Amino acid sequence: MDSVIDTMEQEYSQGEERPLKSYAGTLAAYGVAVGAATVIARLTGRRAPRLNLWDVALMTVTTHKLSRTLAKDTVTSPLRAPFTRYKGTSGPAELAEEVRGRGVKHAIGELITCPFCMAQWVGTAYAVGMTFAPDATRLAGATMTAVAGADWLQLVYAQLQQAADG
Repeated sequence: MDSVIDTMEQEYSQGEERPLKSYAGTLAAYGVAVGAATVIARLTGRRAPRLNLWDVALMTVTTHKLSRTLAKDTVTSPLRAPFTRYKGTSGPAELAEEVRGRGVKHAIGELITCPFCMAQWVGTAYAVGMTFAPDATRLAGATMTAVAGADWLQLVYAQLQQAADG
């Protein structure tokens, strides 16, 4: 069976680092985490909350901001360092990093440097938080939304300053 999977991985990757087995492991970990949260919720009598438009908006902004913070922020680079190599900056307060390693290390590196990839995990964690601790989750969401709003204001302020100086 391994030789069939190895052959498929080689044919798929065309010489690039595409660790399909490790990606499958990441998918399995996600499925197990969601399944475990579902079982625990059921055993403890929790139900998925009904979300209103404001909850979804808060969840959206929080997921965006936290995903970018985890994947790109300089302060969170120690979390990514075992899986990446610093390449420079990629935007205001964001880093460009290159994924390193092979197999699982490479797959994790791709996951944690991609805000689009991280969004799935962060959004799911937020949903689980809304099921088990909605007030704390909303507070964390409001905090991250305020940080996202402040980021936009910083960017607007910098643009206005450049326009005034230019």
